[in-house]
Amino acid sequence: MDGEGGISTIGKGNFFYGMIATFVALNALVLVPPKMLETKSYRKLHKLFPIGDNYRDYLLTWFYSFGGIINLSLATIVFYIHATNNQEEIAADEFGFFFYLIPGLLVLWIIALFLLFVGKAKQLQKRD
Repeated sequence: MDGEGGISTIGKGNFFYGMIATFVALNALVLVPPKMLETKSYRKLHKLFPIGDNYRDYLLTWFYSFGGIINLSLATIVFYIHATNNQEEIAADEFGFFFYLIPGLLVLWIIALFLLFVGKAKQLQKRD
């Protein structure tokens, strides 16, 4: 809502470049840590997850799949806004399933990350 009680809008160009910026920022945020682990550019992370450690592979898989879920979420948002603006092509009601799927997947992946860290902590306790 704008200051006069009307609905404010965003231009197509601003929306497009805003979504591109969001896409790049979220992918960088999600994909930089596993790349740092793979290239050994962060020594402490490499010591914690050395090559050959199962949890290293699980963590890399988690990060890359989480990036896929983030991209699926962004695509759903973009298609939903497209459907809202172009009612004759795609009905906005068809996205109800995705509005329940995406948060469910995000919660599931966060729980999986927590379980990975718990398993790694137990492994480190056994080693010491």
